[in-house]
Amino acid sequence: MTPRRKRLWVVLGILAGVSASVALAVVAGRQDISFYYVPTQVALGKEPRDKDFRIGGLVMKGSVQRKPGDMTVHFVLTDYAHQVPVQYTGVLPDLFREGQGIIAHGQLGPNGVFIADEVLAKHDSKYMPPEIAASLKKNGANAAAAAPMPKG
Repeated sequence: MTPRRKRLWVVLGILAGVSASVALAVVAGRQDISFYYVPTQVALGKEPRDKDFRIGGLVMKGSVQRKPGDMTVHFVLTDYAHQVPVQYTGVLPDLFREGQGIIAHGQLGPNGVFIADEVLAKHDSKYMPPEIAASLKKNGANAAAAAPMPKG
């Protein structure tokens, strides 16, 4: 085998190895991607079945329920159009409160309750993932238009 042909095989081997490594990294990365869904998408059945995903929205006022001495918290997440009940066992972030935008990670249970294994509260009141902000803006405008005007 000539030195030129030998070099060609080495270069082709290196390219094949790099290509295989990149392909494996892409496949592994795609399995770890978790997209955001809003309550309306979950209500319409657009969320992944039997797979972890993230849901974001506002904690509905008056929906937070806790039993004394129990770490499990039940609350409702809304985008003003639909609501999804959420159950979380653990310590909630300091910024968690009613009316606050949050993102929960977990799975939708068979009874329609989202079982969260992680709850994240946003730090800045101006920041929210674009998908959630658009849904809240759209549905909030519809909810405000449908709400009766205050008397007086």
